[in-house]
Amino acid sequence: MSRLIRQGFLGENSDAVLAGLTVGFIGLGGGGSHMVQQAAHLGVGGYVLVDPDEIDLGNSNRLVSGTLADVTEKVAKVAIAERTIRSLQPRARVLTLKRTWQESTEDLKGCDVIMGAVDSVVARDQIEAFCRRFLIPYIDVGMDVVTLGKGAFLISGQVIASMPGEPCMRCCGFVTDEKLQEEAKLYGDAGGRPQVVWPNGVLASTAIGLMVQTFTPWHQRGTGFAHLVYDGNKGTVAPSPWVKQLAGMICPHHPEDQVGDPSFDVRRVLAERGEPERAVPVAEARHVDCDVALRPRVSRLWAWLRYLFGL
Repeated sequence: MSRLIRQGFLGENSDAVLAGLTVGFIGLGGGGSHMVQQAAHLGVGGYVLVDPDEIDLGNSNRLVSGTLADVTEKVAKVAIAERTIRSLQPRARVLTLKRTWQESTEDLKGCDVIMGAVDSVVARDQIEAFCRRFLIPYIDVGMDVVTLGKGAFLISGQVIASMPGEPCMRCCGFVTDEKLQEEAKLYGDAGGRPQVVWPNGVLASTAIGLMVQTFTPWHQRGTGFAHLVYDGNKGTVAPSPWVKQLAGMICPHHPEDQVGDPSFDVRRVLAERGEPERAVPVAEARHVDCDVALRPRVSRLWAWLRYLFGL
């Protein structure tokens, strides 16, 4: 009996489609560890795992599959993720990169989709710009905890699917110049943000659902742009009001003539927007070639055609 027999409703040859995918995961501490685990359970065949850090006692409360023994041995997050994948997919294609995503662009260019679980608005903005250049869907998850006063707190979060040709995180107001400037003032000084395991699980599951919906025919339409808002106090995940407002909009922030630019440099994008260059250290900024951009994967192209024409 096939291990995946109960997900046959995803469509004819869905097992082969998922096995043929290569998914990039940027950030493997909280939500990223959940997403990797679920991708392995689903039968995703290819992984590019990117995270420069190791597990420690402070993040062991939310890093799924991490253990206290891993904390003692200071095991890399990418190694924990690979171990999780191999336990379910012994023959999976796994590339572990214990470094920043900026140092991993050559390998990320070959991904069919990139899943992000990063800590800052700056990082999200930069990753999205990279993905738009190379026609790669980017699905981002993130959570935050804010005080309501008198010892009460609000747990919130979002899942955003940024698709080539669709509205972006700037279009929906999630990334703004004000947020970037405020974050830049705290660059290098901001402390750890509150994180717990269950909101990461909710957001990661939602993101994986969007990824599967994009590449398998179980749903009537492909994903397209999605902006889902999580209210942990109410226990709800609902579309943002931006979704209807942006219907049919052509994104002005990532013009078509910038796709595959052979001289693309994250630092140049920041300079054009008047953002602090220190947000991306020079040593980490990488030029990327246009050859892969001119050869997008067939599965990715088919996903866009299916969405545009309702196939």
